[in-house]
Amino acid sequence: MSARRSLIGIGDLSRDDITRLLDLGERFAEVMSRDIKKVPTLRGRTIINLFFESSTRTATSFELAGKRLSADVINVKASGSSVEKGETLKDTILTLAAYKPDVLVIRHAAAGAVAAAARYTDAAVVNAGDGKHEHPTQALLDLYTLRKTMGRLEGLHVAFVGDVLHSRVARSGAIALQTMGAEVSFIAPPTLLPRGSAEGLGVHTSYDIADIADADVVYALRMQHERMGEGGFVPSLREYATQYGIGHHRLREGQRVMHAGPMNRGVEITDQLADDPTALVTAQVEGGMVVRMAVLYDLLSDPQAVRSADVVSHMVAA
Repeated sequence: MSARRSLIGIGDLSRDDITRLLDLGERFAEVMSRDIKKVPTLRGRTIINLFFESSTRTATSFELAGKRLSADVINVKASGSSVEKGETLKDTILTLAAYKPDVLVIRHAAAGAVAAAARYTDAAVVNAGDGKHEHPTQALLDLYTLRKTMGRLEGLHVAFVGDVLHSRVARSGAIALQTMGAEVSFIAPPTLLPRGSAEGLGVHTSYDIADIADADVVYALRMQHERMGEGGFVPSLREYATQYGIGHHRLREGQRVMHAGPMNRGVEITDQLADDPTALVTAQVEGGMVVRMAVLYDLLSDPQAVRSADVVSHMVAA
């Protein structure tokens, strides 16, 4: 078992933990607004980003987060690694663990793979997305974006729309939002709404797109073709876009829109809405780096320093 604290699922965090990480993210955002954006906080630490799935936003933000904290960052992708030669996940983790990293950031296509990997290393392990299971740092950056934009989390109503069945973003987001006192709805075609989601996650469920009218925030989910195979979950993407695609015509005044990316423009979200400056898509990307800085800092720093009111001074002076 890992000897350090890890972040495998968003349920690992209490309400106080989440609030602390969001506050840390805000402090890091202040530091990143300066001319010199690098702080020596994690100098001498080693972070390995191990991505078995393709990624742009998550991989880039974790790499930048580690480098802005002055850690040594190594990026390993399945393509071009020994994984292509048939090496197992266990052997890959054992190999990397032999280099004594402080943190392993792992993305994998199989649900539960990150938790399994954590058994074979003493490094802290961060789940950067495991199949359709969880994506805890995405949930944190979404909360960060909402709190910064809306001014609160308590009492907000967020409706996730679309491919809920395959969405780790929706699962982690629902848990995190409800932990912080928000209300959550899942709205999707029957074939893309997981059975028992209302009972298991405590969310409202609906097949009717008109029910987004009750939400403060509409979260459009990507249609995950790579996980659907030949299942025929919807008759066609054109029909899905007509019935469930989010555009200005579906929104009431004041509603905000989120999307974790990458976007299928013209499917789950229209071009016009994707490019609308009131959409929070770019803000989510911007928040990703500072939130992931907060996660790495929180895992590796002295807990007393993390809880210090003068945390910015500690980060710069470290």
